Amino acid sequence: MDFFLRRRATEYLCKSCSRRAQRQLHRSYATTTTRPDWYDVVCIGGGPAGLSLLTALRSNPVTAGLRVALVEVQDLSKIRSWQLPPDKFSNRCSSLTPASVQYLDKIGAWSHLARERVQEYHEMQVWDGVTDARIEFDWPPGATSPAGTTIAYMTENLNLTSGLLKRLDELGGVSTYDKVKVDRISHEEVSSSEKDVDLSGWPVVHLADGTQLAARLLVGADGANSPVRAFAGIEARGWDYGRHGVVATLALEGPGWAGDRMKIAYQRFLPTGPVAMLPLPGNCATLVWSTTPEKAALLKSLPPRDFIAMVNAAFRLSPTDLEYLHGQASDHADEIMWRLEHATVVQETIPQTVIGVQEGTVASFPLKLRHADTYIGERLALVGDAAHTIHPLAGQGLNQGQGDIQSLSKTIEFAVSHGLDIGAYMSLEPYTSERYAANHVILGVCDKLHKLYSFGSGPLVPLRSVGLSAVNALRPLKTFFMNQAAGNRARLF
Repeated sequence: MDFFLRRRATEYLCKSCSRRAQRQLHRSYATTTTRPDWYDVVCIGGGPAGLSLLTALRSNPVTAGLRVALVEVQDLSKIRSWQLPPDKFSNRCSSLTPASVQYLDKIGAWSHLARERVQEYHEMQVWDGVTDARIEFDWPPGATSPAGTTIAYMTENLNLTSGLLKRLDELGGVSTYDKVKVDRISHEEVSSSEKDVDLSGWPVVHLADGTQLAARLLVGADGANSPVRAFAGIEARGWDYGRHGVVATLALEGPGWAGDRMKIAYQRFLPTGPVAMLPLPGNCATLVWSTTPEKAALLKSLPPRDFIAMVNAAFRLSPTDLEYLHGQASDHADEIMWRLEHATVVQETIPQTVIGVQEGTVASFPLKLRHADTYIGERLALVGDAAHTIHPLAGQGLNQGQGDIQSLSKTIEFAVSHGLDIGAYMSLEPYTSERYAANHVILGVCDKLHKLYSFGSGPLVPLRSVGLSAVNALRPLKTFFMNQAAGNRARLF
């Protein structure tokens, strides 16, 4: 039948037009038999990890020639055009280390973020809510940190993804499939319409609209419940913390005790979990309060006046007072006002008073620890939350994902420059070798810190206070820990 169609369409055409008609008929015929489109890299997930990987590949001359595709269930046009008024901020923010920012700048994405919505901070105050033992993280005078005195940068996740999309649009060369779900992933035996590409054994992504994408390398940047990880049969082990993270965008009475020139982040460890207030531009801040699901539900149900009072109390009142307040059904603000009159606090060591909460920003999410058994399979790699999920107390989740991207893009570059198959298991091994142990250490440290500070009494309480005070007094040791957290260290693994 195909022969007669081709003959009928071309017998009255010149040779040049005949060849074009045959190619068009060939493409139409291939579509009707649902042959997959093939790509060197198919990335499922358009969050910071997935977008950073594609940006890194497209901006590198060695890997810019790869055929790459992005699959994302959300409408990316809305993220590209995302914009909020200057005094309004999204409640999903992340802390970027100087190392992560340097990499974003290297791949050309950092300049595309709305920089007026990014806030660097230069000091972090951390203390034990039971004993008040404290540690101040700041760079010593004359420090040689590449970012100067900056510890980290706070930005909205949407600001980061919007900037990455703008950089990708600038680079071009990415086939985007958005507003569509992944129906399934298979290892079907398929053949390409292009004779020089053997797709046998390649993973094939079946989209809900019928599109099929064959991948030389399939990258799962699709979150903690990763379909790519499930397709590969890779287990993710860990546990739920039985805690929820309550987030909100807050308005403070001022820009901070030192003004805009030196912003400070605060974190207090309570027996139910840490409560952190991280600076945003102007008089704004973002809240992350880890607590039990029941207490999180109460906080979300409170009217703004009582919610604001509870946040102020979290940094000022004792754990016993807070436990009592969580048992109240209403009138928290009046009770807290009375208790604060009898509380002794040094104002400059805690955040400035919260005076407002942005409407619609109070929300919560469950906290969990997960770590995949491996980050790679044959023609498959996992990055970001698809590979590991961490407690937010150290603000390392997004930075771990950026570290994955740096390593994986470097691994792909090496394979391309040496003529290797980028999807072969052996080609991908350097990525998992470099990242797995490093991520495992960070996951373990954050997990142990959460458990250590969950005790409200007992012998561990004075011991942890002595340890915290000792680290604070030993400047070289504290600087070492800061370098580890900032990504400025020599690799240990």
